[in-house]
Amino acid sequence: MSLRKKTGEWIRQSVFVGPGLIAFSIIVLVPFLLGFYYSFTEWNGLDLNKAKWIGMDNLNRIFANDEKFWASLAFTLKFTAVTVLITNGLAFVLGLALSRALKTRNFLRTVFFLPNVIGGILLGYIWQFIFTKGFKTIGEFTGWPLFELPWLGTPGTGFWGLVIVFVWQSAGYMMVIYIAAIVGVPKDLSEAAVIDGASYWQTVRKVTIPLIMPAVTVCLFLTTSNAFKMFDLNLSLTKGGPGTSTQSLAYNIYAEALVNNRYGLGTAKAMIFFVLVSLIAITQVWLTKRKEVEA
Repeated sequence: MSLRKKTGEWIRQSVFVGPGLIAFSIIVLVPFLLGFYYSFTEWNGLDLNKAKWIGMDNLNRIFANDEKFWASLAFTLKFTAVTVLITNGLAFVLGLALSRALKTRNFLRTVFFLPNVIGGILLGYIWQFIFTKGFKTIGEFTGWPLFELPWLGTPGTGFWGLVIVFVWQSAGYMMVIYIAAIVGVPKDLSEAAVIDGASYWQTVRKVTIPLIMPAVTVCLFLTTSNAFKMFDLNLSLTKGGPGTSTQSLAYNIYAEALVNNRYGLGTAKAMIFFVLVSLIAITQVWLTKRKEVEA
């Protein structure tokens, strides 16, 4: 290829890729690099002239003497494990049910998907009202102990309150992905399994699930990353309380940087958070990709 053609090709690529690359650099890349720098400083987040370079002191403080950070990490890991299992299990069952020839399936798909459209902060405040007022009223009328629990008042019930809302919001979106994958499974394979004497659930386990593993990979990745980064529901429902017993890692970083005005320390926590999420997501995708098969 001549120099003129190479130059023309480079210009054409720059025209198409350049604007997006510039936007990505301004919005994502530059703030990330600045955050990496500030994680090695002592700074209140307001006056750039007071950003003092302190090297590894922030990381040493986090690893040696920050019990709240590790408690938040433990809570986040527990929350992620529970919500990923429940969300994907429920979404898969809904996907199986609503991929069948039901008269109301389109309506039901819309109903289950609708919570995903509502923003997390608004959703949190809606469910805060349901937990504190709605459940209390139902409990007074029925006398059922389940509705009389202090849903946002104890560490245990606060945890399950967050799980309920997260699953309610996320399951519908994952359901749509599972439906698209299930509908794409070749019917002749399922019919052949039935002819060979397989039951419905055996067909699902031996035929359907292996063939929809790409969708499982995507859904597990999305639910894992979303659960690990959960902040808006935490802010609007419990604010990390009572105390800091339901404080997610994202909320801990927010409180450190923007409430306590220790931006350097908060950014250092955010860098650790980034590494953890990346490692967990990469590991999950690697494990599930190995189980994918072709029809």
